[in-house]
Order: sequence, then C-alpha cells, then structure tokens
Amino acid sequence: MSQWRTISLWVDQLDEPLTARPSLRADIQADVAIVGAGYTGLWTAYYLKRQAPQLRIVVLEAETAGFGASGRNGGWLMGNILGEDRLLAGLPSEARRAAFELLHDIPDEVARVTEREGIACDLRKGGVLYCAARYPEQLSSLQDHLQHLRELGLGEDDYRWLEPDELAVQLRLANAYGALYSPHCATIHPAKLVRGLARCVEGLGVEIYEQSRVLDWQPGRVKTAMGSVRADWLVPAVEGYAAELPPLGRHQLPVQSLIVATEPLPADVWAEIGLARGQAFGEASRQVTYGQRSADDRLVFGARGGYRFGGRLRTNFNLSQGERDLRRHLLGELFPQLRNVRLSHAWGGNLGMARRFRPHMLRDSRQRIALSGGYGGEGVGASNLGGRTLAALILGQDNALTRQPWVLSDSSLSSLPGWEPEPCRWLGYNAIIQSFVHEDRVLADPSSPPWRRRLARGVAGLMEGFMK
Repeated sequence: MSQWRTISLWVDQLDEPLTARPSLRADIQADVAIVGAGYTGLWTAYYLKRQAPQLRIVVLEAETAGFGASGRNGGWLMGNILGEDRLLAGLPSEARRAAFELLHDIPDEVARVTEREGIACDLRKGGVLYCAARYPEQLSSLQDHLQHLRELGLGEDDYRWLEPDELAVQLRLANAYGALYSPHCATIHPAKLVRGLARCVEGLGVEIYEQSRVLDWQPGRVKTAMGSVRADWLVPAVEGYAAELPPLGRHQLPVQSLIVATEPLPADVWAEIGLARGQAFGEASRQVTYGQRSADDRLVFGARGGYRFGGRLRTNFNLSQGERDLRRHLLGELFPQLRNVRLSHAWGGNLGMARRFRPHMLRDSRQRIALSGGYGGEGVGASNLGGRTLAALILGQDNALTRQPWVLSDSSLSSLPGWEPEPCRWLGYNAIIQSFVHEDRVLADPSSPPWRRRLARGVAGLMEGFMK
C-alpha cells in the first residue's frame, strides 16, 4: 500500500498511515449501497446518515478512500457547477437568482461541515482570479463573459473586473491585462478533506469496505470478488471511473488532468507573487490552467490533459519529461521567477466529462438508482451539492436542491445523453484539442498577423461549440 503515497502531493502529505480498511467478505443487506469512497459517495453517505440515522449505508471502494480524483485534484472548492450559465439562462429571474445563491453557498456549506465535524483540510476562502495574462485576446474574452454574467443578473458582489493595478494587489503576473474576480471559491487540501470525510461517516455508522472492487452491478445488488450487497438504493459514485461500470461509460467520458507542484517557496518569492489569502487563480485560455498557493507555500499548478482511445483509464501518472516540461513552460510564462524552480511532485487523475458538458444528478425511481456526475473537472464543490441532492432524492424530498435544472428526477440512465462511438469520439476530441493548441500557439506569439489570430480564434470557437 505504500504506492498510495505516490498518488499526489496531497496524499504524500497525509500525516496518517495508509492502511486499508477491511474488504467485503460476506453477502450483506443494506438500505443504500454506494460504489466509490470519493467526494460524491462520502457526501451522499454523510447527508443521508445525518437526516436518516436509521439507514444502513455501505460504501464499497476499489482501492482506498480518496484514491481517485478526490485525492488528486487541484484543490479548488468552487461555488458553481459546470455550464451553470447555460443551465440557468432559461429560468425566471427570481428562480435563477435562487439557484445562483445555492451554488455560491457551496464553499460555505463545506466550511460549516468541516468545522462541525472537526475536519482540518486547510480551507481558505480567498476567492478566485480568472486572469488575462498571456495574450490580449484573453482580455476581450473575459470581458465578454462578464457581460454575459451581468445579463444573468450577477452583480459586483459576485464577479468584479480588476484592472492590472488592482489585480497586482492580489496576484502579480508577468503580463497581466486584467482579471475577473469572484469571492465564491475556496482552496483546500483535497486528501485531508476526503480522508476526513471517510472517518466522519464511519463515526456516524456508515460501513466502508476498501479494496472491494465492484465486478458486477444491477439494480438492487452489487458484487465484489468475495461478497455482495443487496440494497434498496444503489449509488454508483464513480465519476471518471464510469467506464469500469457499464453502461455508465456511455455517458461519462474519462479525461485526464495533469498537475505539478513546486518545492516550498521562500517568503521573498511569495512577496513577488502574492496569493496571500489562499486565492485560486486560472489563466483564460480555452485549455484550462489553474493553480493555488498551498498551505505549506508551494505553487500547485495544473494544465491540460488528454483522452485515450476507447475511453481507457490512465493508470500510470508518472508524468513524462515532456508533460512536465509543458507545465513548467506555462508556469514560467506566468511567473518568470519560477522558470528554474524545482518541481517536487507531478501527478494526474481521471475525471468525468458528460456529453454536452452537462452535469447531472439523477434518480431512477423504478430501478432505485441515484447518481451524480459529469462535473468536468469542477467536482470538489459540485460533489458536495451532488451528495446533498442525492440524499434528498433518495429520501423523497421536494426542495430547492431537487428542483434545479441539472436534476433529473424519476428518469432512467438512458435519458442521459451518450457519447458517440469510437473512433468518432477520439477523432472529435483530438480535433477539438488540436484547434485549442493551435489557437494558443498563435495567440501567444506576438508576431502572429491579425488575420491568422482571427482565424485561429474562429476555428477554436467553432470546435468548442461542437462540444456543447
């Protein structure tokens, strides 16, 4: 089990023995069986047990709690959900505002739970900075996005434009054109949160069986190598690992994100960079980059990933030299003083991408299956909302959680949009990503002529539209 230490910086830093909980070795009965001891599964167990302590809840985990994306992510606890602007645009203004308030409260809800349950996870609510920092086209893209947010009814308290001098008070980048700031984001230590949640739900009476990979599942029953669980409700909380539980893989595409972390940086370097309050930051290109200052003063920086033919999971996250060099290059463009910094850790993980970039929280009342996923890399916060929502759906509640446009109540798995068969999805994904790579290369080169810049932006924008 020592190999679990190499999952990520976060797991390597845990001050606890990584000893596996017992495996399932019997045939048992439960009220709710949850597959996956990550954020979604554990949050679902937590909110169910808090509201209905009489329920017998069993969690089955193929490896150990936090082995998947929950122990590997970039540590952004966001108060939103992927594609929220598209999902909420058609609602009446009052309902849309209430939905935004529900989303924006996610970091505060997690803070309330971690304080109540004594889960120390380095949570700092410093907000997030979406920066235009590498080429001028990012400036217009961000300002267009801000105008769209204003049209949806979000004001200065939700999103505020920062001119370069205002941005420099929080974060100093090499070539900043400005930034969009939102207070609705916190940063955390991901592994401390997921491991703390596992201990918390165990204390509430939830049973967690580790190294208990589910080999077969159907409504009302899951089977492992040495046991099985019959349950009234089944929650497949596997997100990026959906390919291992057919037919979920038709609806969740596993893609990878890759991250590096610097060695702890001295105080004088941080005085040059900023991020004194635990802010998250990202750079506004179509290929996502993201970062934060860890509690022990490292710069954690994630950028881009990939998709493997046939939706195959990536299991080896020992980053190649080329993968490290790309992230070092991007980091150095934003922070020239870090071009030669030592990278102490490099890792990655699988995440789930739903068709049309549409997250979903679903209850199939006939087969008694509840699932939440399609977070698209924004699952640290969305999984908390997902866990709360699945608990409400299983308990038959009708409330603000269950009335949102991303909730599919009394639906079946077949109602979720599916990805195209291979080789279409592989060809399509790579064509789209290559258009993004080309756009970024052209726009980052100040000598690129205007016509070429316009063409690169236009093609990338058209390809992005196909994904939605």
